[in-house]
Amino acid sequence: MTAEVIRISGRQGDLDRIKKAAEIVEAGGLVAFPTETVYGLACRVEKDSLSRLDEIKGRDIKKHYTLHIGQIEEYRKYVPRVGVRAEKLIRQAWPGPLTLVFELGAADMEQQKTRIDAQTLETLYKNNSIGIRCPDHPVASLLLRLVSHPVVAPSANHAGKPPATDADQVLADLGDEVDMVLDGGPCRHKKSSTVAAVSKHGAQVLREGVYSQPELQKMSEVTFLLVCTGNTCRSPMAEGFFRKYLAEKVGCGVDELEGMGYKVHSAGTMNMAGVPASAEAVTACALKGVDIAGHASQHLTRSLIDASDFIFCMTASHCEQVLFLSPDAERKCSLLAKDGDIPDPVSQPQECFNTCADIIEAAVKARISEFVL
Repeated sequence: MTAEVIRISGRQGDLDRIKKAAEIVEAGGLVAFPTETVYGLACRVEKDSLSRLDEIKGRDIKKHYTLHIGQIEEYRKYVPRVGVRAEKLIRQAWPGPLTLVFELGAADMEQQKTRIDAQTLETLYKNNSIGIRCPDHPVASLLLRLVSHPVVAPSANHAGKPPATDADQVLADLGDEVDMVLDGGPCRHKKSSTVAAVSKHGAQVLREGVYSQPELQKMSEVTFLLVCTGNTCRSPMAEGFFRKYLAEKVGCGVDELEGMGYKVHSAGTMNMAGVPASAEAVTACALKGVDIAGHASQHLTRSLIDASDFIFCMTASHCEQVLFLSPDAERKCSLLAKDGDIPDPVSQPQECFNTCADIIEAAVKARISEFVL
């Protein structure tokens, strides 16, 4: 029987038409729908529906399908812990033409076994990993949100044929094998999503698509900013310790951090630029094997704040200054030391700088221990 074709074009009644498609998927049917890349074939994660999908796609039963979600935050149901590189890439690229493959540790997989039914686990997880896509198309987003069960959605074509990029191509290839085609017009990109795995070392393209490897690496860069008043003692020391312990966690040299996609900067709320770190701060860091002798101060600006992913301040007043310059930074700005302000050692003897360095080092180590890479 030829599939029912429903045209979606922003006219009255589109919501009811997409609801009807969602009901078909809920009942175990197959619905072709548009995304920004190619047309997908929505299928509920259920044994009989998946068997039918396998037959249509001519797919190896050992190959796992990608979960499709209608809202970004849904991925947290399936991946308990996500590294900072993956979090950054999600913020930059979703919804959009990117499929991300997440690798779960043994403990996380055990947790998922208590939260997700066996059928879904078997379908979606392969070698402790799961692929997830969040399409950037209003029809796709709404359809996926309206289906209460997990949905997979491979490209709407037979194996060996090019993915369909409009409804006519879907009908020509699969018109007698699917239940409904949501015709949302031609796809924007007309090529498949990029598939990438993300680890602490960056994004690795597994399948070419809309995004290139260099684009993904750039989109997944993470920037840390340390803030004090003059940017000549506390925040330069914090920057030096942050580089040291972050490099240890990543497993690279301090000089390799930026090439690995991690940037660490510091700045001061006073309008001072080009001033070296104080001699006492340089000495305090040197005693701990950290070299900040080449530091030059810079002024805190909105552009620095907006370009940073994590901002750690020495005092609450520094946090207030960050938020004054960029109110949207609240979610990413906090005190470096959780137990309160780190006092300014300026004009104090070397022993005070050494004590301050101890406090900053301990705070940095605690913060970095919290990050999942």
